[in-house]
Amino acid sequence: MGLLDGKVALVSGAGPGMGRDIALAFGREGATVVVGARTEGRVAALADEVAATGATAGAIRLDITDAGSCAAAVAGIVAEHGRLDVLVNNAFDDGDHRSFLDADLDRWRRTMDVNFFGTLQLTRAAVEPMVAQGDGRIVMVNTMSSVRIKPRFGAYAASKAALAAVTKTLAAELGAHGVRVNAVHPGFIWGDSVAAYFDHLAAKRGITPEEQYQEVAAETALGYLPHSSEIAEAVLFLASDMSKPVTGQALGVNAGQWFQGF
Repeated sequence: MGLLDGKVALVSGAGPGMGRDIALAFGREGATVVVGARTEGRVAALADEVAATGATAGAIRLDITDAGSCAAAVAGIVAEHGRLDVLVNNAFDDGDHRSFLDADLDRWRRTMDVNFFGTLQLTRAAVEPMVAQGDGRIVMVNTMSSVRIKPRFGAYAASKAALAAVTKTLAAELGAHGVRVNAVHPGFIWGDSVAAYFDHLAAKRGITPEEQYQEVAAETALGYLPHSSEIAEAVLFLASDMSKPVTGQALGVNAGQWFQGF
């Protein structure tokens, strides 16, 4: 018996890294996994990879900033599979990485359109069949940037902090319909993109990439940076019945780099 046997799940922003690992974890636990992103070839390849493990998988083109695309994606899933049980909001825009004084606020709006309004559009579409079923699980992939503020991350941090607040609102409003809404808040997620970023920082500072890694890892209680596959297991927990009484929560998945409040 898998943790998600009989469940149908949609993972947005699916591709290399986190989306891939979530899709593989869900497939391993018995879910029918539908992966969505704007690049059709990428999600088709990921669906093939998930299916190769023996799971049932499908791919859709999905642009969360387009309400019509969100509605069509959910309608297609329900038409084919009869239900939608789990939504993982993984699609994101990482902002402009500029200070506020140098920023173009239209670029901030674009980040907000993806991370906040786009996520809400897809969630709104997904909630309809969940409410009809009397059961649903929504997991927001949030970030440390919403709670640990650093310069030049303003657009990203603001959009994700707004998402963190509305996660609680959704949990409070949708609980009566059997729909749970939670979030994971990773810190640095070890993988190719962070490794490349650390290489860049190390070169600028005249140290080795290993020294750069160890410096950041030393900020965590456990002394390492979790891989995206480990974050995916926390998403799986929130999507499964193991977390049945859990809703409106922000789960820090960061090896103890910081601790969430009570």
